[in-house]
Amino acid sequence: MKNCVSDGNTIDFIATAAVASGEPVLLGKVVVVSLGAVAVGEPGVGAAEGVYELPKVEADDIGQGAQVYLKADGTITSTASGNTLAGKAWAAAGNPSTTVWVKINA
Repeated sequence: MKNCVSDGNTIDFIATAAVASGEPVLLGKVVVVSLGAVAVGEPGVGAAEGVYELPKVEADDIGQGAQVYLKADGTITSTASGNTLAGKAWAAAGNPSTTVWVKINA
């Protein structure tokens, strides 16, 4: 097939802030997880599919399968207002846990 440009599993990006390996990055409305550490202004590669353990708002009680959202500070929350859809919780993560498994872009 001549028109396939990517399998959609990864996406290249230019870091607008320093990014740690494994950190979620918002590219428009797409959440990716950086495959390595990236300095400001440098190119990086992010995974656009998969399940990742990401930092969450400690007080949130997130049920398995719930829609979750990415806050501007890089944490996952159950609050939609003012945040970007990140995907679905792959496992429950109650209060006071600090991480949640997320199937990104689901």
